Amino acid sequence: MDVRTSFATQGYAQARPATAPRPQPDGPAASGFAKLAGSFADTLRSGEASAKAAMTGGADPHALVQALAATELAVETAVTVRDKVVEAYQEILRMPV
Repeated sequence: MDVRTSFATQGYAQARPATAPRPQPDGPAASGFAKLAGSFADTLRSGEASAKAAMTGGADPHALVQALAATELAVETAVTVRDKVVEAYQEILRMPV
């Protein structure tokens, strides 16, 4: 029996999946970002639930429009923040060393 294979098998079995969250330190920045990401995900879920309910005929059209507008705003905000982060990173790369 190859010992290295045994260790690799044990390591693989104990490894966390890539989708499992990593434990994060509890700090004001970490908890603020976690709340923001959770709020974004909740907004997307509510928009999706409203759209599904509208397709089956169980939702008010006004509620659907509100949910879709909130979802659109959340996605546009996330894209804007992403663009600003990428722009800042590129600016850092352009700095002379």
